[in-house]
Amino acid sequence: MQKRKILIGTVAFSILNMNMLLTGERPNIIVILVDDMGFSDLGCYGSEINTPNIDSLAQDGVRFVQSYNTGKCFPSRSCLLTGLYAQQTGMDRRHGIMNNSVTIAEVLKTANYHTLASGKHHGEENLYHRGFDHYWGLRDGATNHFNPGNKRPNEVTPAQKKVRHWCDDAKTMFPFTPADKNFYSTDAYTNKAIQWLNEAKNSSKKQPFFLYLAYTAPHDPLMAHQKDIDKYKGKYDVGYEKIREARYQKQLELGLIDKARYPLSKATYRSWQKLTPEQRQREAKLMEVYAAMIDCVDQNVGRLITTLKANNQFDNTIIMFMSDNGASNEVVRLKNGDKSIGSVGEWNSLGKNWANVSNTPFRFFKNYSYEGGINSPFIVYWPKGIKKEFHGKVFKERAIHFIDIMPTVVELAQAQYPNDYKGKKIIATSGESLVDVLRNGDKKRSEDKILCWQWSRGKGIRIGDWKLVWSNIYKKNNAQLFNMSLNRTETADLKNQYPEKVKELEEKYNQWFEEVKLISKDANKKLKNYLKNNSK
Repeated sequence: MQKRKILIGTVAFSILNMNMLLTGERPNIIVILVDDMGFSDLGCYGSEINTPNIDSLAQDGVRFVQSYNTGKCFPSRSCLLTGLYAQQTGMDRRHGIMNNSVTIAEVLKTANYHTLASGKHHGEENLYHRGFDHYWGLRDGATNHFNPGNKRPNEVTPAQKKVRHWCDDAKTMFPFTPADKNFYSTDAYTNKAIQWLNEAKNSSKKQPFFLYLAYTAPHDPLMAHQKDIDKYKGKYDVGYEKIREARYQKQLELGLIDKARYPLSKATYRSWQKLTPEQRQREAKLMEVYAAMIDCVDQNVGRLITTLKANNQFDNTIIMFMSDNGASNEVVRLKNGDKSIGSVGEWNSLGKNWANVSNTPFRFFKNYSYEGGINSPFIVYWPKGIKKEFHGKVFKERAIHFIDIMPTVVELAQAQYPNDYKGKKIIATSGESLVDVLRNGDKKRSEDKILCWQWSRGKGIRIGDWKLVWSNIYKKNNAQLFNMSLNRTETADLKNQYPEKVKELEEKYNQWFEEVKLISKDANKKLKNYLKNNSK
């Protein structure tokens, strides 16, 4: 009799889960990713840039201040999509194919989710073939925001580093030259996402959806609508120091940081007063365009929110907002006859001076394993899951990483992460779900869930509150040790005080790296074979 009761209960539970699968009562999930945006570049993270829509998500959700990526675009995107370190998928040295893994979309399709991706992927694969019902956007790295393709009639030649691949579901275009003369990447990605959401709303097949909206802004080339640039005219004439100090003070006022744990790191920008008038004018204009790009992202997030509300989907939608790395000090400058900064014919970069401001209060930039390179904003809006007492709160204790997004989304969707997929063995996710934190409040990461970084010349490891970081792996004895519970801005190196801690962390890092290095080596062999067999 007891066995019969258990069986009936199991059947009832299965029927309940199946009903949820069929009726779409589980939450819709949106992951919004921006490109090369610094920690302080949103209003709700200290900026003077106008971002009311994103700020509203933070006001009714939660903000994290210890949110980690890989310090580089394509490894971060791979981590986000797979829940694995880039070394585990072969995406650690160059953008290729994501081996040994499933994507969030591939997992969520097994739970009856409608899966959508619009924007930048930065890999060799078309995401349409990795579990997405629809994919539209840039398959490669950075490209011209106004015209990713060939010169159009009555237009200057668009500034391009390279011709890039573009995908429209199963179709790959090389190049992609938009017919619409008003094309702008941020608007175009949002247009496609809104189109899909409206089509799904009118469909007889009701499913919860997962949307991956991956903007290329504010990654260079610095290009924006003139109307948005005009909003910031003169805003940055005061120079680096005053903007950085104002951001730091606002961060303190917002309760994001405190002076004891977050002393403002030493500035690395040039003296504004020592620049020539022409240099100051150019530098101010670069930042005006950069701000305009972020402003435009916010406007498009507003358009997305408006669509969700009109479709009666907003209250049952979880929105996560993040950046793939810190602001960049990389510089590319290309001209094609148009000398107007921000236009289709000129490729400019933000540069190290303003990047130092964007990453306030942290040190260094994209490509480094210091906080300025790997720590970026992370906002979660979830009206049905985050208690009202947490709305607007800043979660300061939890250290999270892009590898945590997969297990979080899988739990939210009531899906099952597989051991194998299409006959291939899948590596278990390295991340830790955030659902308990979102529901019950801020708490530290499990100490057995170590965090590691390795990109280019930089590397690092964090266990609990201790972080060991190398700025150049080719130089001996250049590791620095920081206690993140006391010094998040990495201004007090404790290496000489705690040599045993340095040794412990270095050994654990080496152990981690030896494990993933073998996987990475095998994955890169697979990439070479893939490219050989699928070359155009």
